[in-house]
Amino acid sequence: MWLLLVALFGFLVPNGIFLYWLTREFHGWGPALSDKLALSFVLDMFMAMALLAVYFARRPIGKVGWPWFVLLSLAGGLGFSLPLYWWLNHRGPKAASPGGLRG
Repeated sequence: MWLLLVALFGFLVPNGIFLYWLTREFHGWGPALSDKLALSFVLDMFMAMALLAVYFARRPIGKVGWPWFVLLSLAGGLGFSLPLYWWLNHRGPKAASPGGLRG
């Protein structure tokens, strides 16, 4: 249950800030693309997502495949996709994640 709460927080808070920026402060793609700090964060997120997708493709953690991880990451970021993807693959009464933690 705690993984769902983390995923919900990871979806609502960062995406809420992004939607606020998009609706109130967005002045076109030029300023956004010229902001090197923002581009570095976007590049870092895509690199982390790609590395984790390759890892999940080579070492699946459950029945839900790595393309779902990529889709969830694009929809809500890593703060949303990681806990939700882990929960989706370890839910149920018989499935327990490593370390004895339950999702």
